[in-house]
Amino acid sequence: MALLEDLIRAIELWLRIAKEQVPLVDPNLDPVLLVPGIGGSILEAVDEAGNKERVWVRILAADHECREKLWSKFDASTGKTVSVDEKIRITVPDDRYGLYAIDTLDPDMIIGDDSVYYYHDMIVEMIKWGYQEGKTLFGFGYDFRQSNRLSEALDNFARKLESVYTASGGKKINLITHSMGGLLVKCFVSLHSDVFEKYVKSWIAIAAPFQGAPGYINTGLLNGMSFVEGWQSNFFISKWTMQQLLIECPSIYELLASTTFHWEDTPLLQIWREKLDNDGKKSALLESYGPDEAVKMIAKALSKHEIISDGNHIPLPLNSDILSWSKETQDILSQAKLPKSVKFYNIYGIDYDTAHTVCYGSEQHPISKLSHLLYTQGKFICVDGDGSVPAESAKADGLDAVARVGVTADHRGIVCDRHVFRIVQHWLHAGEPDPFYDPLNDYVILPTVFEVEKHFEKRGEITSVKEDWEIISTSEGDETKRPAELPPMVSTLSASREGKEEAQATIVVHPESEGRQHVEVRAVGVSHGG
Repeated sequence: MALLEDLIRAIELWLRIAKEQVPLVDPNLDPVLLVPGIGGSILEAVDEAGNKERVWVRILAADHECREKLWSKFDASTGKTVSVDEKIRITVPDDRYGLYAIDTLDPDMIIGDDSVYYYHDMIVEMIKWGYQEGKTLFGFGYDFRQSNRLSEALDNFARKLESVYTASGGKKINLITHSMGGLLVKCFVSLHSDVFEKYVKSWIAIAAPFQGAPGYINTGLLNGMSFVEGWQSNFFISKWTMQQLLIECPSIYELLASTTFHWEDTPLLQIWREKLDNDGKKSALLESYGPDEAVKMIAKALSKHEIISDGNHIPLPLNSDILSWSKETQDILSQAKLPKSVKFYNIYGIDYDTAHTVCYGSEQHPISKLSHLLYTQGKFICVDGDGSVPAESAKADGLDAVARVGVTADHRGIVCDRHVFRIVQHWLHAGEPDPFYDPLNDYVILPTVFEVEKHFEKRGEITSVKEDWEIISTSEGDETKRPAELPPMVSTLSASREGKEEAQATIVVHPESEGRQHVEVRAVGVSHGG
């Protein structure tokens, strides 16, 4: 309930009983490097003249620019995907020590929008703990279309580790990854274990799809997707445009369900197929395909798929070269061994319905041709997870973990979740220590200063706050403290984030009596959707 906290803070400042806080820098902290997941880095298109244009994320002409600049083709000889327009190359800005590209994905938005925040809230929180950009806090953005084991990307990551290590005075690094960023780092561990051991102290993986994200990837390849639920409507990129991008992205294929993992709940692709008997009578048969066979059915559905670019018809089937490449990537991931000197922690989301098995057609309306899958809306059979990655996949890191903690949070919201902040702060030994806190037993932030009553109603999660402040007048001549008494008043303040949160507070200021003034604050915040 960040908005409610902000409102209470604003009241304190208004009453002049608190000053704007200037973050204190703690020079003793070990450096932290933040690594985002898919869709989590600003991408810029650079033309032959060196002109740069942000193509991810943008609001105006987003769909057109995605088709013109981000649509790509896979080069099997290098393992790299390159823009269809050969005059364009994609780069990632490195401003603010790499944090710019992973903070707010559309920095030009006049009005802030949570939908384009990525690591923004975590960066702000970590600065409060004493971290400083360029000294102890860094970011690593990358072209998320590429394979997680692409040599170019891993070489860039190695250089980043070395530069952070040097900038922080030779201190080993604490890595924090989100989503697919965990796969990139795990590939690096598998292929460059010695470099990882040299520079890394600990690794906290958040919501990593270690065994894939079957439901959303299967439907993404067939029907397109918006990377993470809720982004499409804000980024104005159609699902069809996104589908064409995904089919040539190695990283997407590397998120298919692992075929070697022993699933407790096997992800399936189910299709109600139309059958004809010898008399021409129609019937429906439900066919189910496991991870291996599902890919073959997707390939058949896309076998005659094509796009039109500059008037040219370009075949765009499921790419068999990328499939072969991604299978090698999964083998590399399965062989990763963490150096004994590196501590590993895993945070994953739970309590959200997460697509796992997808079913196309119905008994009443079966699928007559596999190509029709591209224009059919699938129905999900869900399991527990964060809404995008099943908990079973995220937990199965295959590494020697110090701790694994499930947190009630969705896939994108988990990197700005207050509970997660407390866990991360504890593991990093940052800020004010709490010797009684154990993330394995309790990850809920308990209020200590004021009374909080929380309950759920149909409209969302409601938090009510009651605070009583006693303001004591200061000695004369001390201009640094609160001035003369406030006039008695009753006032109401409110704030909102459209469709997200609302908060309202009533302030009652009592008359001064014997150098003391009593202030009552009654506030309520509503977080829509729970």
